[in-house]
Parts: sequence; structure tokens; C-alpha cells
Amino acid sequence: MTPAPRPIRVAIADDQAVVRMGLRALIDREPDLEFAGEAADGAEALRLLGGVRPDVLLLDIRMSGMDGIETLRAIAADPALNTTRVVVVTTFAIDEYVFAALQAGASGFVLKDGAPEELTHAIRVVASGEALLSPAITRKVIGLFGRHDVAPVAGLDTLTPREREMVAWVATGRSNDEIAKELVISPDTVRTHVSRAMVKLRARDRAQLVVFAVRSGLTIP
Repeated sequence: MTPAPRPIRVAIADDQAVVRMGLRALIDREPDLEFAGEAADGAEALRLLGGVRPDVLLLDIRMSGMDGIETLRAIAADPALNTTRVVVVTTFAIDEYVFAALQAGASGFVLKDGAPEELTHAIRVVASGEALLSPAITRKVIGLFGRHDVAPVAGLDTLTPREREMVAWVATGRSNDEIAKELVISPDTVRTHVSRAMVKLRARDRAQLVVFAVRSGLTIP
């Protein structure tokens, strides 16, 4: 008999107790999710992560004390925490916050006033190793970077023309299936090129690929 898959362990970091309570209730009602602890600020979140090592951290950006951006940077800098994916959950859909969160290592971005199923979907997506970056969020990142000069990205010159093209497509916010449909190729082909590009660029996930693509000025041919 095949054993049941291990639940996705989810921790919460938010400085509002009522928000933490609501998020925990949402996690508790999902059979494939497991509550792994909560924190009221970034410093407390880092201590929590060091002890319980959850699969996913739901992180608020605007917190008193050590805020979400500082927390993301600390997580990204700690090799012991590289298996924990972070979904930013916030009321602030502002370009600068989106950009800063992605730059600092967020794998997903969800608004607090979104539907509950959007949040649970985000948890499952990032726990599987993917990134949750909607076209709307991608447009915010591109819009912000569009006001700045492009900058070189280490490893970009090692990509094949096809891999560069795939990274540019990823920066549109499309999934592998959607890219495959646009180019009339198989999703497996897209997945292979994207995976190779991620290895060469040392990207954590698709969210970081978007940042690299826009920083380097890559565009769809």
C-alpha cells in the first residue's frame, strides 16, 4: 500500500494576531497542509524557521521591527534555510514592494484580500518547487525595471539562444504549458530549456528568472 504523501508544513509571520489566526484556520482546514508555527516579526520568524524548517513561510512585508524584506534577505543568505519557500502575503500591491520581495527571494506574492483558494494554491505551487508569479505581478516588475538601466547578469552569456528565449518567455508570467502553446512545442521541451537556464544562472526558481530577464533586458524575439 502506497503511504500517504507528507503534508506541506506551513509557518506564518505577521505582526497582526488576527491575521495569523485567520491564516492558521485556513491551513488547518486543508488536509494536505499542516500548521508549523507562527511569528509576530522577522526576528522571531528566523528563530522559528531555524527550529521547525517548514516547507513554506507565509510572510507579511510590513511588520514592526524586522520587516518582511529584511527577513527574506536573511533567509536567502542562510544555506540551512534554502528548502523553505516564501509566499509574501500583504495588503500592499505596490511596484516597489513586489520588486523588493522578488529580489530578496520570494517565490510567490498573494494579496490578503484575495480569495482563500488563491492562498492555498500559492502554498501548493511554491512547495512543489515552482514559483507563483501572475502576469499582473510580472507586469509590475517589468514596469519598475523599465524605468532603470539594464544590468549584466552573471551567467547570461552561457545560455544558448533557445534558453535565452525561454527565459524571456518566463518573464511574461506564462506557465510552461502556455509557452509551449505559443511556440507550438511540447511542454517538456520548454521545461528542459527553463531548467537548464535556471542551473546556468543559479536561479532559485522562476520568480528569480523573471528578475534576471528584466534586469538584463531580455525580450521575446
